[in-house]
This record gives sequence, C-alpha cells and structure tokens, in this order.
Amino acid sequence: MTFAEELQARGLIEHSSATPEQIFSTPRTVYIGTDPTADSLHVGHLAWVLFMKRLGTAGHKLFFLVGGGTGMIGDPKEKGERPMLDEKTVAKNTRALKTQLKTILGTTSFKMVDNADWLLTAKLIPFLRDVGKYFTVNDLIKRDIIKKRLDTPDESISYTEFTYALLQGFDYLTLHEKYGIDLQLGGSDQWTNILSGVDLIRKRLGTQVYAIGMPLITDAAGKKFGKSEGNAVWLDPKKTSPFKFYQFWITLPDANIENYLKVYTFLPIAEIDALMELHHRNPGERQAQETLARLVTEIVHGPAAAAQAAAAADALFGTTSFSKLSREARSVALTEAPSLTVSAKSLGEGLSFVEVLVTGGLAASKSDARRLIEGKGVTLSGLPITNPDQKLYPGDFVDGHALVRKGKQSVLVLVLK
Repeated sequence: MTFAEELQARGLIEHSSATPEQIFSTPRTVYIGTDPTADSLHVGHLAWVLFMKRLGTAGHKLFFLVGGGTGMIGDPKEKGERPMLDEKTVAKNTRALKTQLKTILGTTSFKMVDNADWLLTAKLIPFLRDVGKYFTVNDLIKRDIIKKRLDTPDESISYTEFTYALLQGFDYLTLHEKYGIDLQLGGSDQWTNILSGVDLIRKRLGTQVYAIGMPLITDAAGKKFGKSEGNAVWLDPKKTSPFKFYQFWITLPDANIENYLKVYTFLPIAEIDALMELHHRNPGERQAQETLARLVTEIVHGPAAAAQAAAAADALFGTTSFSKLSREARSVALTEAPSLTVSAKSLGEGLSFVEVLVTGGLAASKSDARRLIEGKGVTLSGLPITNPDQKLYPGDFVDGHALVRKGKQSVLVLVLK
C-alpha cells in the first residue's frame, strides 16, 4: 500500500484539508506544535510524535514548534482558563521536551523552533492589520469551545484566550514564509485552529498549504489522555517509572488494543492482523498487550528498561520466580511493589500468616484475612494458602524473598532481614 493508504489503515487521519493521496504526492515540510505547559510529554503526545517519526522515515522534513509564546496564554478549554506560565518555566519545560523528542526520534532528524521568537516581538498594529483582518468575530464565536464558554456565564472567555486562533494561524504563516512549511499536523480537537493557518496563508499569500487532524487517542473510559483529565501517563521516568509505564500498556482492556498497536508501534499492518488473530483465539494469554507494552516501552525507555520491567512484572504477577530475576529486574520489582520486612527472629517459631496479611495491607483485619485464606484467594510464592492457621518460616524464603499475592493484581513482597 502507499504511504497515504498505510496512514489511513492505521487510523491516523481523521481530518485532512485535501485527500491524503494529494497531500503526500510530494515530500512535505511538516510541523506540529505543543505548548510547554509541563516538563514532560505523555502518552497522548506520544501518538503524534510517532506519527511525525513515520513522516520523517518516509522522507518528509520535520519541525516541532514549542509554544513559548502561546504557552504563556494557553488555548481555550471547556472550563476555566489555563494558568499563565512565566518565561523561566516555559524555557525549562522546552528544554525537557526537546530532550524527550531526541530520545524517541533517535536518528530521525528534526528542527525545533519556538514561537516566542516571533510572538514576543510582534507589534500590535501590524499584527491586527496583517493577521486580524482575515478573521471574523462571527466565525470565531461559532467554534465549539468558544461557543460553549459564551453560553455559560460562569465560564466566560477572556480576550486573551479568544485570540489563540489568530496566534496559531500566525505561527503557520510565519513558519511557511521562513522555512517553507506546507503541512501542519495536530489533534482533531485543534482542527478549527489548524485550519485558521491554512485559510490565513491562502487569503494573505494566495498559496495552498495543507493540514491533517489526528483522532484523539483515549483511555479505556473514553477520556482524552492528558494532565487536565487526571490520567496522564508521562514519558519522563521520574514521573512515571518504566515499570508503571509498561504496566499501563499490559493491563489495557481488549477493546482498543488493535488501535493502540497501529498508532503506537511500527509493526506492519499484516503482522498486527496476525497478532490480533492469535489474541482472539486465546485472549487470556494477552499476547497483544504484551507485544504492545514491550514495543512502546522500548521506544520511550529503551530495550534494557523494557526487559527489566517485563521481567519484574512477570515475577510479581506471572510465573517467574524472584530467584530467577536479574539484579536489575529484582531491584525494579522491589522498588515498585509494596513490601514488608520480616526479621529472622520473628520466624523462629513461625509467624502467623494472618498477621502478615494484615500488617502488609492485603487484609483489613484478622477476620478479613481468614476469609481471604478460606476463600483460596491468597498464594505464597505461587502456592495456595488454605489454612488460616498457617505460619511463615525461614524455608518459605528464596534468596531472602517471598511473594504473597491476593487475587491477580494485589501483591506483597516479603523481605527477610
């Protein structure tokens, strides 16, 4: 299939200002913008970063625009205004985002630009004359978010946010004139703002440029990924560890897994189809989730971190013994899982397993612990505990560790001291 056909097969194009075939009939110089409102990207951003990487691999020239200027204002959202950031914070966040982009894009070349370079030096009267006159208030107030804010008295919109579409259009115009950029990529929620630039360039210069809107990638509850939704999974390992990052992907429900594989991995479509066929035959093995988790974690954190996260996860929630973990993987497991230190002295005559469950937080009370054990809901190092009076002894530990599991997802690592 052609490049345009592959993008469509992956579900990466929701809107386009021309047919994808027309847009990609020739090499493009493409940009995407993001406001540096945080010092890390998250998995919502990762979707378009990987889209850009596909474009770079296909021979298109890449530009990433950091909104050092627009980030001080913030684009309109459905409720309330975004906090205005100072220049120092914006600069710090910008440096962090550039580092992440370099890590993910690898050898794919790109240029990073900052709209603060032209927005902070723009003069009001020339801006109103050369940009503002091409926008009508009638058109702007019809835009969904602005209309919602105008219709809700308690959520009235400031003139600052109201001008965001003009600033985004001005960005495209400036980038087109300065670098020859002729394609903008963005999320479908920004589609009307993206078209502002296309229309401005056509009206002001008489030139045809293009735009593509990606569908928003949502979580299992249908919410857009992002910090404003409270469900951000960060790319910065200090904010979301590689283990938690891996766990996010491997614990995803089946519903959107095929879509995630198409968006977040570079597996050929035919391989994804074959993988999904195997997955449908035996969903319990979760082959699709394991493949997704491994590949995306490798992209963001590297193969070594992905392997350690996978091994630690299998030791905590699967069948791998702690004794078989590498030192690095064991360190990950011990860092990420709840643990309880048990003294060798307390094990002399045996330590009540009921007390272990309560002290370790797996049971709310001794009676709750007994019910769990009698219901066969607890295992020790993979073996079921069926007797509420069972005790813990030194022989239950291997290399100083033992794993208690309640159900499939609640674990407690016992550490012998």
